[in-house]
Amino acid sequence: MAKSRHNQAPDGPPTMAAGGPVGYALVQAAKAHKAHAAVLLREIGLYPAQELVLMHLWDVDDRSQADLVRSLNLDASTVTRTVARLDEQGIVRRRPSADDGRAVIVSLTPRGRALCDEVGRVWGELEAAATSGMSDRQRADLIRGLRRITVALSTAD
Repeated sequence: MAKSRHNQAPDGPPTMAAGGPVGYALVQAAKAHKAHAAVLLREIGLYPAQELVLMHLWDVDDRSQADLVRSLNLDASTVTRTVARLDEQGIVRRRPSADDGRAVIVSLTPRGRALCDEVGRVWGELEAAATSGMSDRQRADLIRGLRRITVALSTAD
């Protein structure tokens, strides 16, 4: 059995996380959210992050991959790999831009458009599971708090 140096409970947060309990809780919540999303997305043949690409293309289809990188706020190589996999699955189509030979345009295929309805359903289930037992007020407060954190960390030097 592992011995604790600082009397920390084996199932609790590490003692070094005491200086950042909000950050630790955010990381744990994000991990749980991603794991639950993975289970639900697997049922419709997707992996986590693929659904985010579909969501953004649903709102604005036929957009450059660089625009997707900015909208998703992800690393370009991650978006490139994700879009390539979706293309291989027949969910999106990539083509060179008519205006800029260096740019790639990404579009939903009919199969991708049909999957968007399933993505919406899955995200509804995920939201219900994540906020189970919360009042409308608690959900609104949580959203407001998470947005404040996002802004604070996005503008921090």
